[in-house]
Amino acid sequence: MSPLLLGAEQTRETFAGLDAWQIVLWYGLIALSVAIFGYGVARLALKYRRGRTRGPVGRPLERAVRAARIVATHAWIRRREPLSGLAHLLVFYGFVVLFIGTAILAFQDDFAEPVLGFDFWRGWFYLGYSLFLDVFGAALVVGLTIFAVKRGLLRPFRLSYWRPAEPAPALADEAKVYRAGDWAFLGSLFFLALTGFLLEAFRIAADDPDFEVWAPFGWLAGQGFMGIGFEGAAADDARLATWWVHGVFALFWVSSIPFTKAVHMLTGPAGVAVTDRRAGSVLQPLPADARSEDVGYATIDALSPKHLLDLDACTKCGKCHAACPATATGYPLSPRDVVLDLREVAEGAMGNRASLGIPPRFPDRAEILGTIKPETLWSCMQCMACVEICPVGIEHVPIINQMRRALIERGEMDGQLQQTLETIYTSGNSFGEAKRKRARWARDLDFDVKDARKEAAEILWFVGDYASFDPRNQRATRALASILRACGVDFGILHDGERTAGNDVRRAGEEGLWTSLAEENVATISGCRFDRILTSDPHSYNTLKNEYPQLGGTWTVLHHSELLIELLESGRLALRKGLGYRVTYHDPCTLGRYNGVYDEPRRLLDAVGCELVEMPRNRDNSFCCGAGGGRIWMQELQAEGARRPSESRIDEAVALGALDYFVVACPKDVTMYEDAIKTSGHQGEIELRELSELVLEALGPAAAPPPAREAAAL
Repeated sequence: MSPLLLGAEQTRETFAGLDAWQIVLWYGLIALSVAIFGYGVARLALKYRRGRTRGPVGRPLERAVRAARIVATHAWIRRREPLSGLAHLLVFYGFVVLFIGTAILAFQDDFAEPVLGFDFWRGWFYLGYSLFLDVFGAALVVGLTIFAVKRGLLRPFRLSYWRPAEPAPALADEAKVYRAGDWAFLGSLFFLALTGFLLEAFRIAADDPDFEVWAPFGWLAGQGFMGIGFEGAAADDARLATWWVHGVFALFWVSSIPFTKAVHMLTGPAGVAVTDRRAGSVLQPLPADARSEDVGYATIDALSPKHLLDLDACTKCGKCHAACPATATGYPLSPRDVVLDLREVAEGAMGNRASLGIPPRFPDRAEILGTIKPETLWSCMQCMACVEICPVGIEHVPIINQMRRALIERGEMDGQLQQTLETIYTSGNSFGEAKRKRARWARDLDFDVKDARKEAAEILWFVGDYASFDPRNQRATRALASILRACGVDFGILHDGERTAGNDVRRAGEEGLWTSLAEENVATISGCRFDRILTSDPHSYNTLKNEYPQLGGTWTVLHHSELLIELLESGRLALRKGLGYRVTYHDPCTLGRYNGVYDEPRRLLDAVGCELVEMPRNRDNSFCCGAGGGRIWMQELQAEGARRPSESRIDEAVALGALDYFVVACPKDVTMYEDAIKTSGHQGEIELRELSELVLEALGPAAAPPPAREAAAL
């Protein structure tokens, strides 16, 4: 072997200055630390196994590769928070490299040298090892410093523990514990990193080896100690004391991982691996043999293993807290607090806290309905903003939906919601109108609209409740019908055979009613002859496309923005003039975050000659109108004086400067924002247009529908 590799003196002794009994003690402490760590991990696994099984997780290799990519790149952590993403990247890779360095040293001392007789930890390898660990140790300190500055000085809203249902800046007892835990975690990593550098500096000050310049930060610190006369035996005594302090604290820290905030190092990547990115758009059906007590999440052990894992994966970063439209507009809901409260119940009932005999915060440990207040659950708009931004893949929306199911089963719901659900059950629509009136909007067209139940059609148009019955929405519905007619599209509707698609019925928690509606619609649609289904309602679009296949209804479903772009690109949609308007566009949650349709509406606006001015919150960061999850059918739950989500959104649009139109592509958005323009005080400053209305205007007067007649009974 080359002397450069094996015979060089560039190395150091791991146990320098330690007696044999001290080395034995050290290995005993390692065994104890690993045992405590293993016990904690085993308790976590047992807790997750107690959850109600939702089904096997498929494609394990694909999921593992995806998780590795997301963790390695920090793709989910860096989104909308580049500085925090950088800080976490530095901390993550600093910690990982230092851990690997420790593992290499253990392999050298405990296997390579005593078993194989191979001493590789010297010469060029040792020098490179020293440089690598020193640089990444410094990166760890820099990242921790950024976090400390953000928490201690900048204090962004997302890191506050203010609860929407409580007056700010009051800090509840559990919030004080959370804050102390956050700082303890940050401080412990600081302590590990700084004592590591201090240990290196004392060693260099004691021996002054010239080759340790390869550990530049430790070298500079060591030279500083020598400069003040702290060297030789005194520095070596300090080194030995620091070795024990650093080493014992490191072992204690490792053993504490399953019991502290550090558990996210294990559960975070696991949560990313098993998360379902379609969990919000495709809700889980009830088992066919489900008993009443098995409906939804009423007790903590009803949660699925994945959702129990989610509770431990939460890092309390507050990104969901900041993104939630309910939190931002005064509703008594924070998705972060829901997760943390459920974690408290789980820990008290069956987690590591219970195993250690620590009293739980909640006396009735297994019950979660009541711990999480009904008004909190009914505040959720099911908009998916929390799920979309979560860096560890927590499924807040499905968890809340399951708790809503349990509330519905108990009959604990908003009175207005209950009345609407009963109306849908009896009439098939949320307006309570006779089914014969569903196609009334078409009577003012100068052509007949096919009944797709009787005649074959290229496109079956599923119109939806608001597009069918709401007078303002009917204008947009007739505009779309006129566009299709002008393009020569062969389309038909279900007339009185259509029932509410049920997307928001399901997200309100009424699974039984959704199933009934969906089965009737599937039966009706299956009796028709068509190529594809069209809808202008993103809520209908989502459940028809993603959830009806659970009941055998598998079709190609298009949002009208997708079909109009297709017609434009094929030449069937021939626009005659550019509009020249200055507009902004609102991304519907169910079209965007649920289904990833962002570009088609923007391409249409460009095609009709509109200048698009994007709102600060757009695409996957769009702000909910407040209608989703059945909230359009419920009473307001906001704090007095707070702006509704729709009003806040209009404020945001008006702040962009002079605009001609606020453009939407969802019937519920038409309803919510027409009202918000009036109630927000911006009437006369901005007007609303549905996307179809602008496309029709660009087609020219020849394609316009005749003026609407006065309402009359069919």
